[in-house]
Amino acid sequence: MTTAVSVQIHDETSTGERTRTFSLDFLTAEITVAELIHKRVFEEVAEYNRTQPECFAGLVQPTDAERTRNGFRLRERRTLDAEAQALRALDAFMRNGFILIVDDRQVETLNEVVALRFDTEISFIKLLPLVGG
Repeated sequence: MTTAVSVQIHDETSTGERTRTFSLDFLTAEITVAELIHKRVFEEVAEYNRTQPECFAGLVQPTDAERTRNGFRLRERRTLDAEAQALRALDAFMRNGFILIVDDRQVETLNEVVALRFDTEISFIKLLPLVGG
């Protein structure tokens, strides 16, 4: 029997400040890290495409967008491509653009399996590149 699981997702800065919290629903209790990232990105792109707010508050910066305090402002409002954003996010994870903590444990590979429970908390910690030399 398949049981849906809803988990808390947190976006955090490298200093531990939570900038956004939301929940994601999954149809299975075990997923890979790649599936987790893919689901998160597809949900946030769908929300953006449906509402078209001024800024995209997503995991990774879309092409032709500038970083702002509230997310990423696209030069021209348009529909985002969820698959392209997911590929950018998977690449960012592999290049340490963000780290992923599941129940206080860092996951490190895309094929790592994550067990989901009703009290699972997942943090995406965005790392900013250092400026200067």
